[in-house]
Amino acid sequence: MERSDVLVVGGGIIGCATAYYLAKAGAKVTVLEASENIGDGGSSRNGGGVRQSGRDPRELPLVMYGIKNLWPHLSEELSVDCEYHQDGNLRLGKNEKHRQILQGLTDRAVAVGLDVRMIDGDEVRKINPYLSDEVTVASWCPTDGHANPLTTTLGYYKSARALGVHFITAEPVNAIKKVRGKIVGVTTPDGDFEADTVVLAAGYASRPLAAGVGIDLPMQKRLIEALVTEAQPHMFDQMLGTAEADFYGHQTKHGSFVFGGSSGLEPFNTDDGRPVTSSLTAPCICRGIMKYFPDLADAKIVRTWAGWIDPSADGVPILGTVEENPGLILACGFTGHGFGIAPAVGDQLAKLITTGKTDVDLTPLHYSRFHAKI
Repeated sequence: MERSDVLVVGGGIIGCATAYYLAKAGAKVTVLEASENIGDGGSSRNGGGVRQSGRDPRELPLVMYGIKNLWPHLSEELSVDCEYHQDGNLRLGKNEKHRQILQGLTDRAVAVGLDVRMIDGDEVRKINPYLSDEVTVASWCPTDGHANPLTTTLGYYKSARALGVHFITAEPVNAIKKVRGKIVGVTTPDGDFEADTVVLAAGYASRPLAAGVGIDLPMQKRLIEALVTEAQPHMFDQMLGTAEADFYGHQTKHGSFVFGGSSGLEPFNTDDGRPVTSSLTAPCICRGIMKYFPDLADAKIVRTWAGWIDPSADGVPILGTVEENPGLILACGFTGHGFGIAPAVGDQLAKLITTGKTDVDLTPLHYSRFHAKI
């Protein structure tokens, strides 16, 4: 039976980052990953956005903290090229409905202290001249950016291992163990693992595990699809999104474009529960892209992929302690935008576990927000 100070369930970027910062603080940490590969879930299947704009005000302080304090020097700290660019985010709109959505997002973000403003189509094209005339409005956040999910997750994994974190892959967790009202570890097909604290960072798979100790995490499982183009001449460095979040993307340092979008077919594109792409989805995404970027009409798609996200009932992460289960820490429900917030989540959860305090108030993201109000 292996014993650690902290068990982390889930080897994605959230789990790897949390393990790294815990080990940096001196904790003995074991990470259990159900698949054979680290970062096999959303961490290797996302658009790489490191953004503050377009977020719910409840999670904004956390991501703002990470962008100010962690992302700027992350490549040096992890000894990998995270390909972090802080060149702004344009969230695009085409009509009055879009303008109203963007205005609401902007007003709520400004109230939290974020530097973001509304701009018209002419100013959009001054920032990015490749955008079509269909874009009539946008929000502009100059401190947003993007990074490489694969290298960033790898960096956290390698750095955590160098600090002594024990990673075990192909080790699915069957249940969380609770003795006399306190979490004491987990059970797996290979035996029990004990720890003073268990961090549940397994995406949607967190839900059935939490249910085993009486916690109902209001989350869903939703498929998203993305694509990569062949390398193109350098065009722009901004991260892009839309008012209705139906399209997002950026150009990588290698020249290829990473784009994501929706076709409406995602609920049907599953094969025995595995995420699979559809031959219809990529053309749907591409038709939308061409309306924004006519110059990409002839770019060739070299790869598409699909992955699961874990949207929570109210669209923001579920983080922190659980009053009903001392020793359990939740880190799930990231709703498809966990990558950019991951360094801050790992850093703050590690401080919560090792010191009982955080720099950012996590109360708005606490599981207790779902308790029935009397």
